[in-house]
Amino acid sequence: MTVVDGAGPAPVPHRVAVLVRHGFIPLELGIPHRIFGRARDAAGRPLYEVVTCTPTPGAVRSDTDVTVLVERGPEALAEADTVIFPAALDGGPELREGRLSDEAAVALGHVRPGTRLVSICVGSFVLAAAGLLDGRPAATHWADADDFRRFFPKVRLDADVLYVDDGDILTSAGVASGLDLCLHLVRRDHGAAVADEVARRTVVPPHRDGGQAQYVRRPVPSPGDASTAAARAWVLERLDTPVTLGDLAARCSMSVRTFTRRFREETGDSPGAWLVRRRLERARTLLESTDLPVEQVAAQAGFGTAQSLRLRMQEVLGTTPTAYRRTFLVTR
Repeated sequence: MTVVDGAGPAPVPHRVAVLVRHGFIPLELGIPHRIFGRARDAAGRPLYEVVTCTPTPGAVRSDTDVTVLVERGPEALAEADTVIFPAALDGGPELREGRLSDEAAVALGHVRPGTRLVSICVGSFVLAAAGLLDGRPAATHWADADDFRRFFPKVRLDADVLYVDDGDILTSAGVASGLDLCLHLVRRDHGAAVADEVARRTVVPPHRDGGQAQYVRRPVPSPGDASTAAARAWVLERLDTPVTLGDLAARCSMSVRTFTRRFREETGDSPGAWLVRRRLERARTLLESTDLPVEQVAAQAGFGTAQSLRLRMQEVLGTTPTAYRRTFLVTR
């Protein structure tokens, strides 16, 4: 989508419906409203409309002392372009038995074919119980991964990531990973510039390092253990410069082996994969906000050649630099 400053036809907001059930987590309800509700085009017009619905309209209990009054029923799902399933922690049959509840089945019956489906935390149990994740990759909260695998052996669960994008179905890990996934959707729909502005206004990072493996309980590092944070900050200032693993380790006065292990412990990722993502972020920003030739974008982002950038973008984003720019370039 090309975003144009000034005059032009108003965008038709993408309609997002959030289905809440008893035992919902208030933060998970707030995330879609905050992230999608803040997304604007260059003229300041909303890009999404977010509505809340529930299987039976009325008072819906949260997992705290907060109860919300939800006026829309499951019929609202029939008008949605994206449906979000937050967690429901009242111990429904999805979580207890891996079986779809009657109310969830009725709600899913209102969803139109082709609607994008999204889950936050153990909301993935609903999608899995409905058979929608069979044979597909998915994420859920690490603490519930064993139950998920036992109930849904046909699903390719990855308990080490913050979210999984499988095209028309996206699943996220624990509660706060809903922020990561919703920002990813804004980025996918409207580009890095729009998503970065939403993140800035929400005061969260546009990208969070690593996966949820870093949040699994593990021995606390001793006070004397060194961190790799200095190397990460150093390399972000010189993404256009060739950097070796030895260079990064030297910044922290560590051996390569120790640095690699500590880096993964702190970020949940390898140094190489982390660096590629940071460089892709730089390339996307340059493609959206400048008219630099692809060769210069590749050089400034640290990929060296346009061909290297093309290969990485095709591998990670499924598109080319030229196609990405055509879709998301902000004209001024």
